[in-house]
Amino acid sequence: MKNSTTLIISTLFIATFGFGQTTYVPDDNFEQALIDQGYDDVLDDYVLTENISYLDGLEINMLDIYDLTGIEDFTSLELIGAYGNQLTTVDFSNNTALEHLSISDNQLTSLDVSNNTALEILLLQNNQLITLNVIFNTALTHLVCNT
Repeated sequence: MKNSTTLIISTLFIATFGFGQTTYVPDDNFEQALIDQGYDDVLDDYVLTENISYLDGLEINMLDIYDLTGIEDFTSLELIGAYGNQLTTVDFSNNTALEHLSISDNQLTSLDVSNNTALEILLLQNNQLITLNVIFNTALTHLVCNT
């Protein structure tokens, strides 16, 4: 009986925590871009986290993306190109390896890059930013920001 209980608990643990963790990606255009780039295979609002967590670069430009929910699980990203979309807000706080962020030509009114201390290049032109604080971005060497 003890072996059966141990087997059941082990199986449940592996099924829950060991395999198949997913990242919620509600924007169909964002998920379709991931499918087109080979990181996902079904348009169902989810992508396997193991398929994206190791990526160091992501180009999702001019794809009419409104929501980058899920970007927080792209923890190895050093470069993100997301210009020419319809983004109003984005949370890059988990993307601490980020060095190059190109997010021009969106609808952003604010952007918090305080956790992105490795950021070297920040391109933000043609947004609707009211304020921008880059005091913690000590590696920043190139900033382009205008309305």
